[in-house]
Amino acid sequence: MSERKNKQSEEVGEIVSIFLRGRTWYISYPYERRTIRYSLKTRSKKEARRRAMAKEREILDGETEIPKQSPLLDDVIESYMSHLVAENRSKKTIDKYRFCLQRLQNLATRRKVRRVSGVDLELVDVFKRERIEQGAAPKTLHNDVCTIKQLVNFAERREMIPKNPLRNLKMKMPKRTPQPCWRHDEVERIIGAAKPPYQAIYRLLADTGMRIGEAVWLTWNDIDLDAGLIYIRPKPGWKPKSGDQRSVPMSSAVEQLLRTQSRVGDWVFTARPAPDKRKKGQQIYDRRALEHLKRILKGLGLQGHLHTFRHSFVSYAAIQGVPERILRKWIGHVDQQILDWYFHLADEQSKDAMNQLFDAPSDHATGTDDVKFDNPTQPKEDQGNDSDLQDDDKQD
Repeated sequence: MSERKNKQSEEVGEIVSIFLRGRTWYISYPYERRTIRYSLKTRSKKEARRRAMAKEREILDGETEIPKQSPLLDDVIESYMSHLVAENRSKKTIDKYRFCLQRLQNLATRRKVRRVSGVDLELVDVFKRERIEQGAAPKTLHNDVCTIKQLVNFAERREMIPKNPLRNLKMKMPKRTPQPCWRHDEVERIIGAAKPPYQAIYRLLADTGMRIGEAVWLTWNDIDLDAGLIYIRPKPGWKPKSGDQRSVPMSSAVEQLLRTQSRVGDWVFTARPAPDKRKKGQQIYDRRALEHLKRILKGLGLQGHLHTFRHSFVSYAAIQGVPERILRKWIGHVDQQILDWYFHLADEQSKDAMNQLFDAPSDHATGTDDVKFDNPTQPKEDQGNDSDLQDDDKQD
């Protein structure tokens, strides 16, 4: 045992020694009642000796700086979580980050990593392997690794560590998984099968493309029935995703719904009161709305979730010829890649559109000489620019 230990550690000078940890050589020397240890970043014992002797000369000549010890991982995590609160991040985001970083803490404890400087590429690889074994989806895994990298970046920005151990971490965006999308008639069947108070919130999601969180946090102050607009804006304890503040026009069905909706408290959509358990006017729970929807989908033989209302709204709007710039204002997205993802056609809808294109009566077949193109969804100010189009044709 002592012979093996001698091979893995060696005194190379008056005060400096080297030792092997894993396959990498480390340096060790005393300094002011404590021992300084750090990696020499080499697997060669010969090179480790050379670097250790060079360091000893610097120490004896008084030319070396003692490396600052990085803070404990637990302390950095708490500091980072406090930073997120100060940045007014939503409670949902903070809870998601804390849950991920708790997993990191548990792994670090098992691997005997106490300091944030130990959150390196090797530890991240182990984290990823464990999350894959636990069945984490590619997108979830990507988000978890992003959270860990943000934590270490935070430590570097606050000068808690001299060098970022994850600076060479390469991250690839996961491929998007196909999402369910309902046809317009399927949406109507779902809403028709729903019961209060969920039927009303399903109608709002289906006719506006709003996110469930935006619907849950709607108050009557956000509703302007005279203007026919719904305002999406932040409130204490919540803010829209990506900070989107916008106004969404009401469909006739949504306007009728809101005019007849009973007002109990500040929230537009309230939970069903339970005897002796909950007061009237309490905010509706998105989890309960999802559970109710799942039961309906099972009975109808459909797949999806609450966000599928949003997918279906955008797809239906695209099929009906709503211009992209207007759709952007309604749904609040600014990322072109995400918007392109929403601009997909269901197979049957795409087939119907193709059939309508070639089954439409031809003007030439009816003897009509003058062909006139008119797009009813085109804004009026755009319809009056035929002269500009003609000028462009001449230039070509």
